[in-house]
Amino acid sequence: MKETWKDNMLTRIIEEIKSIFERDPAARNAPEIILCYPGFQAVLIYRLTNLMWKAKLKLIARITANIGRIITGIEIHPAAKIGKKLFIDHGIGVVIGETAVIGNGCTLYHGVTLGGVSWEKGKRHPTLGDDVIIGAGAKVLGPITVGNGSKIGSNAVVLENVPSGSTVVGIPARTANDDSVSVDAHDQFTSAFRPYGQTPGLSDPIDETISVLIKKIDSLEKELINIKSTREK
Repeated sequence: MKETWKDNMLTRIIEEIKSIFERDPAARNAPEIILCYPGFQAVLIYRLTNLMWKAKLKLIARITANIGRIITGIEIHPAAKIGKKLFIDHGIGVVIGETAVIGNGCTLYHGVTLGGVSWEKGKRHPTLGDDVIIGAGAKVLGPITVGNGSKIGSNAVVLENVPSGSTVVGIPARTANDDSVSVDAHDQFTSAFRPYGQTPGLSDPIDETISVLIKKIDSLEKELINIKSTREK
């Protein structure tokens, strides 16, 4: 017997509920997930709007997606391509652009953006492989590819392709085995990935900038003192 789109949708829903149980220890039962998980609700609404989009009902799809954004706080364009078992944890502030592609078994935490860096038509959003994890607040921008099984640290800004199985952190993001990342940071991050908070062993980019400015000011003050001393002589 041929499977209908309704059967396929029901199968997808069951798979996604099971995947949430596997990845969220706070999940207690299916009704709780259906009624109280905005990430699950957003993906469910996306599945519906994606069918509308493919059926050329694009305005209705956009209106429905917008209602879903108001309800869940998550924005997913109906034209995005999303595989099985996507888990959006917490979800507030997640944005998935029109030409984004997400593989199977991916996990996105709140505040994640899969965005573009151009106003040109065509492919302008990221492609995620299977089993990718993106930490809270991370931004993956442009028509780049994130390989299977990769992990992106919280608040990272990713502008270049990420090889499969990599862990990337920082602004701009770089792999944890990059020379610019300390050995301690690499060991800690690869042994225990943290989707929240700052990566162990890495400086905050704002702190780094302030430190550089302070050092520059100190240097200029010393130069002024030397110039003043020279003139007085």
